[in-house]
Amino acid sequence: MITRRKFLQLGSATAAALLARYGWAGEPPTLLPSQPRVRVGFDMPAGACDTHVHVVGAAARYPYVAKRAYTPPEAGVDDLRALHRTLHIDRVVVVQPSFYGTDNSCTMDAVRSLGSGARAIVVIDEKTPEADLDTMQRDGARGVRLNLATAGISDPAASARFLKSAVARIAPRGWHVQINTEPKLIAALKQDFAALPATMVFDHFGGADAARGVNDPGFDALVELVKSGKAYVKISATNLFSTEPPHFAGYAAMAQALIAANPDRILWGSNWPHPGSRPPGHDIAQLLPWRDIDDAVVLNLLPLWEPDAAVRKKILVDNPARLFGF
Repeated sequence: MITRRKFLQLGSATAAALLARYGWAGEPPTLLPSQPRVRVGFDMPAGACDTHVHVVGAAARYPYVAKRAYTPPEAGVDDLRALHRTLHIDRVVVVQPSFYGTDNSCTMDAVRSLGSGARAIVVIDEKTPEADLDTMQRDGARGVRLNLATAGISDPAASARFLKSAVARIAPRGWHVQINTEPKLIAALKQDFAALPATMVFDHFGGADAARGVNDPGFDALVELVKSGKAYVKISATNLFSTEPPHFAGYAAMAQALIAANPDRILWGSNWPHPGSRPPGHDIAQLLPWRDIDDAVVLNLLPLWEPDAAVRKKILVDNPARLFGF
């Protein structure tokens, strides 16, 4: 079990000061994307990959869709490069955020700018031309994202239709399907996932509730899919530092259960630049600040979840290299 004491020891006095300044349960909002303030506390292997970031460009060039959950500030490629220099990360996967809909221009421009060490996960629909898929594949796209959680889709039948439609478009290309959902839906569609002719990737611990940890209903289905080799899972979490201390134990238990099930199907991602949750009454036209999360502190949890450096190399280097074709 991960404890507050172990966390502070790993992050050193700087981490302790950080927590004292911001409080354990939350962080101050900022219009600037976060940058690390503590050092990475273990040896990072060459070729390490952050498999889950978003890039946000100037709104005048990359307009947001009208129906969106929030309006973000900018978080550009230079900010991302600075983050990864500090974290000693060499590769990255840029994931299309929900507020851009199916216009993947910003995501793909970022990947082209970042070069051969970058890949993209895009969002498409039935209107996306094959020629666009060809171009995105050439420039680094390796999968599509179904953002079921943000879209509020929890019905298994509707989700299955989205899945089958997406897989029909991308399976011939060897792409995978990345899904942002919750454990109950994973359990309801476990057989569907297993039968699809494409690899599944689940965001953020499969959307499991850290307060429940491995006891969150449906989490066992995620473990089974990972164990079978059918699915990858990202041990990343959007709300890691906005919860009470016991939730750290929940994340640790879930990470350890997933790694034990199949270390060849685990990925690490920061979820930078850390979108917040839109409070009630917030005007959608107003910028919703980023959450100020120190990604080095988050990364420093990995040796507590997995002390074996060889297994960490699988998570940080080998697994993303295999999945994304680095």
